Amino acid sequence: MPKKKPDDPKLEILREHASLHPHPEKVRDELFQTGDFFDPRDLVQVKYEMLRRVQKDGESVSQTATAFGFSRPSFYQAQAAFEEAGLIGLVPQKRGPRQGHKLTPEVVEFIRQQREADPSLRMPALLASVKERFGIDLHPRTIERGLARTQKKRRKSG
Repeated sequence: MPKKKPDDPKLEILREHASLHPHPEKVRDELFQTGDFFDPRDLVQVKYEMLRRVQKDGESVSQTATAFGFSRPSFYQAQAAFEEAGLIGLVPQKRGPRQGHKLTPEVVEFIRQQREADPSLRMPALLASVKERFGIDLHPRTIERGLARTQKKRRKSG
């Protein structure tokens, strides 16, 4: 069965690129109410216009942030992101760590050595030894993923 064409291709693109404003109804600025150029669903466009309004038109941060559906802290976060990276800084980024940030190569090597020295070592004991040695709490699944990753790397390079 052929895929149904979306009713609104822009909506799909904004959603796909994580740029769909989660609360377009909060954007009360008149530019976003009257025309079809300014789209309250376009989060990047809304943030940019909000920053421009304060920077170039000299409007207050509080009033502008409110008119664009943001808090003052959100305004300052957008401003910092824009100053650091330009327009691309306004594109929402994925949240959270990109990878196992606690599971450093040193920790993985320690776990591997512990398992090698005692293959019957159970997960609770392994977690306790990691906590004792490195002072970090790990979830059992974190260890499983880390070990699986290192085994895949060894197979590819070996």
